[in-house]
Amino acid sequence: MPAAHDRLATEFTAHRPHLLAVAYRLTGSVADAEDAVQEAWLRLVGQAPGAAELGTGELGSGELGPGELGTADPGAAEPGAGGTGGKEPGAGETDAGETGTGEAGTGGSADGLAPAGIRDLPAWLTTVVGRICLDRLRSAAVRRERYVGSWLPEPVVTPLGSGGAPDQVGADPLEVAVRDDGVRLAALVVLDRLSPEQRVAFVLHDAFDVPFAEIAATLGCSVAAARQHASRGRRIAAEAAPPPRVELAAQRETLERFLAALSSGDLDAVVRLLHPEATLIGDAGGRARTALHPVTGADKVARFLAGLLRRYGPALLTVGRPVLVNGELGLLIPATPGDGEHQPVPARVAVFSVQHGLVTTIYDMANPDKLGHVTF
Repeated sequence: MPAAHDRLATEFTAHRPHLLAVAYRLTGSVADAEDAVQEAWLRLVGQAPGAAELGTGELGSGELGPGELGTADPGAAEPGAGGTGGKEPGAGETDAGETGTGEAGTGGSADGLAPAGIRDLPAWLTTVVGRICLDRLRSAAVRRERYVGSWLPEPVVTPLGSGGAPDQVGADPLEVAVRDDGVRLAALVVLDRLSPEQRVAFVLHDAFDVPFAEIAATLGCSVAAARQHASRGRRIAAEAAPPPRVELAAQRETLERFLAALSSGDLDAVVRLLHPEATLIGDAGGRARTALHPVTGADKVARFLAGLLRRYGPALLTVGRPVLVNGELGLLIPATPGDGEHQPVPARVAVFSVQHGLVTTIYDMANPDKLGHVTF
């Protein structure tokens, strides 16, 4: 069956960027997104004829880990439709995806490679990934009750090329998906306010056009309940929706001025470049030093940053290099040894949201457990 395995793997790999985008938007975790997509592959192989002969094999992103074959839920084996689009959530109450594209004989693989019973392979995979992510969201909700400090999504870091544009060479599929879909940290933070069921229903329907019938199967509820989950999630997201992201050049100009003011020690200049209601949110999980609770107000944020510079010295800024973090400018700050006057700098990723020439939000991510995928 090697040829059949290779053909199925090739088709799955073509859908992998979309599946990563779905899983990351659902979980806010790079590790969970990659694990969910890998598990979807294992379930797909388990559905294929001669699954024992196919084995788990290897897929383009690396060797697949252990997992049970044939574990795909029967209820997830026949989704009727499910888009592969990536529009922003919050597109309204439309049920454009309801009409579906998976009628008998109209979906599935163009080459007939999908296992029997799967009429629309992208839709089937989207539904399976959604169900896996739902389980992970539920377990994450329990973990967060014991989490130390604020919880932020795992960042997706994209290097900048020599001209200051995103580096296209060797870009990871998730980097591309996040860049194209505009999944900013601020938007993911809003999604974290939703219950697992609300998040899955809202994201799958509004961002990826998955019909409510399939969402109901994923959630294990009625279609009416799935609609209600999506509606509530949509309302919460709309009430806290961040403003649109500004152009990269405007972000860069404001960030350069802000970092220059910080380096000079001119606290008044720093305050002037912060929005009056600016917020700094740190996430270290008790593993490094950052703000335990959100710091709000230009003066308080400026003084907190000045305190970090006193603790770590100018290396906190000088060793950092500009990168894109979920489509917004940030600093990639590698671990740096201390000296006689300053403490060692823990590795961290800092992100700056900008509006109207002012820094509105700073995300300081220093939890090493959430930065394992980042190359410093």
